[in-house]
Amino acid sequence: MIAASRTLASPVLRQAVARRGFSTTRAQLSSPYHYPEGPLSNIPFNPRKKGFAIKYWTYCTVGFTLPFGIAVWQTYHPAK
Repeated sequence: MIAASRTLASPVLRQAVARRGFSTTRAQLSSPYHYPEGPLSNIPFNPRKKGFAIKYWTYCTVGFTLPFGIAVWQTYHPAK
């Protein structure tokens, strides 16, 4: 365990980590495969619209209750 900590703290390893060239390229907005970046730009809806809260809670309610409603309907539906 002590030997492992010595190898992590060795100057050679620190130099190798410091030499790694992390780089990024600037976003090319002219590319058809790149879209604008930033908050709220990566979702297919706008949560700042007026009726968003009603639509959101309706979607959540229907999505949660629909499987239970289908299960109840199939349970009490007469078999053919």
